Parts: sequence; structure tokens; C-alpha cells
Amino acid sequence: MPVSAGGGLTGAGSDARLLQVARQGLDRTGPPHGALGLAVSGGSDSLAMLHLMAEAAATAGRALQVVTVDHGLRPEAAAEAEFVAGICAGLGLPHRVLVWDHGGRIEGNLMQTARRARYRLMADWAVAAGIGDIALAHTADDQAETFLMGLAREAGLDGLTGMSGSFAEGGVRFHRPFLRQTRADLRGYLARRGVAWIDDPSNDNDRFTRVRARRALGALKPLGITVDRLAAVIDHLAMAQGVVTGAVAQAGRDLVAEGAGGLMFDACALWACDAEVARRLLVAMVRWIGGADHPPRAAKIAALTAGLREGREATLGGCRFRQKAGRVSVTREMRAVQGAVPLGQIWDGRWRVTGPGGAGLEIRALGAAGLRLCPDWRATGIARPVLEASPAIWQGETLIAAPCAGFGAGWGAETAPDFGSFLLSH
Repeated sequence: MPVSAGGGLTGAGSDARLLQVARQGLDRTGPPHGALGLAVSGGSDSLAMLHLMAEAAATAGRALQVVTVDHGLRPEAAAEAEFVAGICAGLGLPHRVLVWDHGGRIEGNLMQTARRARYRLMADWAVAAGIGDIALAHTADDQAETFLMGLAREAGLDGLTGMSGSFAEGGVRFHRPFLRQTRADLRGYLARRGVAWIDDPSNDNDRFTRVRARRALGALKPLGITVDRLAAVIDHLAMAQGVVTGAVAQAGRDLVAEGAGGLMFDACALWACDAEVARRLLVAMVRWIGGADHPPRAAKIAALTAGLREGREATLGGCRFRQKAGRVSVTREMRAVQGAVPLGQIWDGRWRVTGPGGAGLEIRALGAAGLRLCPDWRATGIARPVLEASPAIWQGETLIAAPCAGFGAGWGAETAPDFGSFLLSH
């Protein structure tokens, strides 16, 4: 049920500052004429974002569309989505509910699996609607909690710099315009307007690491370790990370060639780099091709590096590393490739396919059998393993097009983002 925020508080200065943050967020999210998506769950943070962005967009003439994901994990979720729909109707904003069809059985880490499904659903919705940007309502409190969780994992620099202000996933750019604002600021804004919100009961469940981190923040406050001070620490670490990210991106431009979703680099040139730059490049290759949310464990990257230095082939995170004459190719492992998805969705976490369309079409891997149907594939100059793992358009068992293999007129396929952009945003 919605939680009443009460009223009677004052804070005109705070509200003006938050509205300015919303205006700046609009300026940073795509072209002025393009619609901006808002991810709204019904919690206090996202509802405050919804109201602030709606007010800012009204004066800027910017179109907004709202999306809510129902994970199907709690019986109340459908009613909560309807609660958001009612608010959007009152604001005159289009609203869409996306339901995660997980079949009732979820393997592994629940929160991580749900997060991956949530972003995939939102990205597919945005791409289909012609929306290139989605705003998320993460706050400085979320940053501080992420920092403490990183400390618990003995994380390095990347794990202690919190969440990025924006990132690309599934062909869409996600933004966090309120990442420097506290949850108390946003709840105060709602309170001054008498706006109610919904508290997710999972926010009090100690089963989840983030909930324990949230409670730890309260315990650390007497020591002067607050959300604001942790935000300052994160900012300092982020500046250092920016220097490292720049060096890695430059090395990627100089050393790594991309083609049809595969990568190629000169082994000797990579080992001539600073060891940390080389390590980060390998991590980025695995994450970009394999689609993992998090980097592989340090021990696995160390083993991969040792094997490559000795000239051996290796696999990691759904990627295969092959060496020939000092050149290393990195391709998608066929056994790890995603199954079929409907035309119009992002495939295998990074491929966007465009073309004339048609009934009953789906995207799945070209595969060895499909490649045999492409008589001119050798003319592309792209290696067989790369093409076999590339996207193809199928109608049942009939191959309609394989853009990377040069088969089928009018069809195209591109990675979103490309490897260079991925290096800068992760």
C-alpha cells in the first residue's frame, strides 16, 4: 500500500535545487526532440524523479514515456504498477508495464538475475518505441551502499567508484540524473507535496546484501561516515578511475580491431602495455563479448593472461581466445550464445538487427549450418567462428538473412555499443 508522506514541511530552496537537477538531466539525455524514458517503480526515489522530470519537461517541451517492470516475484507487484499508471495518467504521461516471464523458477543470484531481466526488458521496450535514453532514480544513498558492498568484496578501484552517471546497455543509454541527491532530499520533496509512495518489503529483508549495507550506513553515522562523505570519497576515486579508463580506451583504439562482433589484437603489443592496462583490456573484451554484468574473478583473469602469454588457446565468460602467428582473435563461444528472440529485440545482449521485417521472423545465431547457406561468406574476410556466432534472421528453419556474412539484401546488424564505446562507459 502507498505510504503517506505527510505535509507541512518547508524547503523551497531544496525543491528549486532538485528541479534544476532535473533540468540538467534532461539536457544530458539525448536529443531535445527525442522522448526520454523514465523507469518508475512506485518507490519514493522513482516517484520523486517522475514528478520532477515531468515539471522540467513541461517547460522544456520534452516528451516523456514511463515504464514499470513487474518482476512477478510478489503478488502486490501488479497493483503497484497500476498505482504508477494512475499517477502517470494524472500527469498526462504514457505508461507501460513490462512483465518478466521467468517461468516461476530462477537459478542463481536472484537480485542479479532480476536486474539483468529488468534492463533487458526496458531496453527492448525503448528500442521498439524509438527511445534512445532512459532515466533511473538511483541516489547518493544507493552509491554509498554500493561502496560498502564493494568493500565487503575486497573490490579494487572499479568496485569502489560506485555506479556510473550513465551507461549503455541493449542499444539504449541509461542515465542516473539524481545520483548526487540523497534519498532524504527526494522524500522531503514528496512530503512537501503530500505525495505517497510504496515501500517494497524486500527493502527490509536481511537476505539481501544491499539491505545489510543500508543498515550498516546507519551504524557508521556516529563515526562521521555518512552518505555525503562517502559520496566525496567516491568522487575522488572516480577521478583516478577516469585517468585509468582513458589510458585503457586509448590502448583499445591503438591495439584492438573489431569486426562482426569479434576482436583481434597483437599479443606482443598487448604485453608491452602497462600490466594493469593489459589486464583491463582483457576484462573488457570478456565483458563486451560475453555480456557479463561484472568482471571475471581476478584469479580467472590471471589464468587467462598466463595462458595467452604461453601461446595457448583459452575460454572465459562465454568467449574463446585463439592464437595464430602472434595474433589473438576473441570470439563468442557458440555454446554460450543466446537462443532465438523476436525481430526487433536486442540479441545476445549487444546485437541490433535492422531490415524490412516480416511475419514470423526471429533472430538467432547463424551457426555452421546457416553459414553453409551463405555462398559468399569468404568474401567478407571474416573468420568462420566469428560469423557462426553472428546474428541471422530466420523464419522457422529458413534463413532469410545473415548481415555479417553478406547474405540477404536490405538487412543490417551492429553491436550496441561498439567496443570503443564500451571501454569508455564501463
